Amino acid sequence: MITLLTILFCLTLCLILNSFAFYPVFLLVWNKLNSETTKTEKFEPEVSFLIAAYNEDKVIEKRIENIASLNYDFSKLEVYIGSDKSTDSTNKILTESQKKYSWLKIFLSEKRMGKAGILNELITRANNEILVFTDANTEFQAEALKNLVADFADKNIGGVCGRLIFEDEDKDRRDGVEEIKYWKYETIIKNLEGKCGLSLAANGGIFAIRKDLYENIPTDKAVTDDLFISLSVVSKGWKFNYRNDALAYENTGKNPEAEYIRKVRFSATNFQTLMNFKNLLFSKNIFLSYAFISHKVTRWFLPLLLITTLILSVLLYDENIIIFLILSMQIIFYVFAVVGYLMSLFKIRNHFFSLPYFFVLSNLAVVIGFVRFIKKQHSVIWTSTER
Repeated sequence: MITLLTILFCLTLCLILNSFAFYPVFLLVWNKLNSETTKTEKFEPEVSFLIAAYNEDKVIEKRIENIASLNYDFSKLEVYIGSDKSTDSTNKILTESQKKYSWLKIFLSEKRMGKAGILNELITRANNEILVFTDANTEFQAEALKNLVADFADKNIGGVCGRLIFEDEDKDRRDGVEEIKYWKYETIIKNLEGKCGLSLAANGGIFAIRKDLYENIPTDKAVTDDLFISLSVVSKGWKFNYRNDALAYENTGKNPEAEYIRKVRFSATNFQTLMNFKNLLFSKNIFLSYAFISHKVTRWFLPLLLITTLILSVLLYDENIIIFLILSMQIIFYVFAVVGYLMSLFKIRNHFFSLPYFFVLSNLAVVIGFVRFIKKQHSVIWTSTER
């Protein structure tokens, strides 16, 4: 007999499987059936780089030198870096660098504005048709900018996301391995979405949009800026592509505790961003709604789905052999996560245990972030995480 609990169990399980398996397969099949040969055009529009910085003296000079090394016509390029009342030597470095590079322009805020406030201010100063968003700790490959903006030759393209690659400069350290592996999986999905013109969450370290599509980022409530900008573009009906050959690099977090705090902060701002775009749940573009629900909404509410699935498995395991097997797999997975946690205390890494632990820890961060969102404890003022 099929009970209400069984139906609920099947629903929660299907939502989880859809997000991690069915949805990626759907994207793959869709791209196979709708593949088109794209014509690569030489297109070098006028570009405005935008970087919000707070206490970035360890990386900001290297970032400016990286931009200077790009293979691009610098007569078509301006770089705006806004310092959010930095208290280290960031402002001094920016002032000295501005004397060296004619294309570098700086804004030194006298009050804390938060990243959103800085970006909104820089937009009013940017002069060019294409806006490129990046971070102070990101490094572009020499051809990255050319490849990133080439798609704007198509008038239907509103935004383009580049490929962000996480690296670990300390090859002997194992803390960032799980994040790198998970990011590779996410990159595959982002690439498939981009081929459909539906990059829902651009990589904050490397993406671009048309200036006239920029919508001021809210400063009264903290949102995830790159996610907000991406969703604001696709919600207007524009395509948002992904370029695999527009490469940028960042180091993984050096401090696991700081990385956890960063994930909590982003989780809280992600929920706030969801509230700003809840209309996408019922978009006229059914494909867009399916992508939004599968890759974003389900992920944000994944802890609730996982807990519900586990509880229902315990209640129903003796009614169905399949449910019993699913319960067994869940128990094994969470035992592996606990072992992974215990091994981490002794700085021991084994992928069979560390990956489940990373998954559980990431979802715990989502739960804490949701609580902060409900309590309105998330702030628009941010502090950089050392990477």
